[in-house]
Amino acid sequence: MTSTVSAYMDKIKEMSMLSLICSCFNTQPRPTSLVQYEGVQAQTQSVNKRASGQAFEVYLEAPMDPSPDKPKSKAPLRKELSLEQLQQRLGAAEQRRKSQEAAVLQQLAEKREHEQAVLRKALEESRRFSRRAEEKLSHRLEVIKENRQAHLNALKQRLQRKEAHAAQVRRNKEVQSDYSG
Repeated sequence: MTSTVSAYMDKIKEMSMLSLICSCFNTQPRPTSLVQYEGVQAQTQSVNKRASGQAFEVYLEAPMDPSPDKPKSKAPLRKELSLEQLQQRLGAAEQRRKSQEAAVLQQLAEKREHEQAVLRKALEESRRFSRRAEEKLSHRLEVIKENRQAHLNALKQRLQRKEAHAAQVRRNKEVQSDYSG
């Protein structure tokens, strides 16, 4: 219902004020009219879908032929083709087919070359990525190994200092026990 109302509102906005007023007062549909134009009869009949009578159908009637002895269809007559002309047409058609086939084959070859180039590029990119990943991994392993070695060296130095300190403490205790004893 709302779509019908909105359609009418849109139509009213499109129509001029004079035609709107005239269509409101004149609600009778327009009569059918018969028009003849250069031997063709056209009949218009209004459709009672709108009160303005602006919707109509056009019926065209076949032209009246004044001479009944003429043939009805005026199809062009085909001339007989000679064997030589047929062979020429056949040869031309064969040439067109071959050229189209060659064009299709060339397009397929270009497509295949493009696909191969894309595959080569993707393979090279994959190899570069693998190489970079391997280099990063080996560098990380090297750094981890160096860090571990440095940590072990630091632990050894600390242990050696502690042992040296412990040895000095023992010596000092011995010296003190010798003096006191």
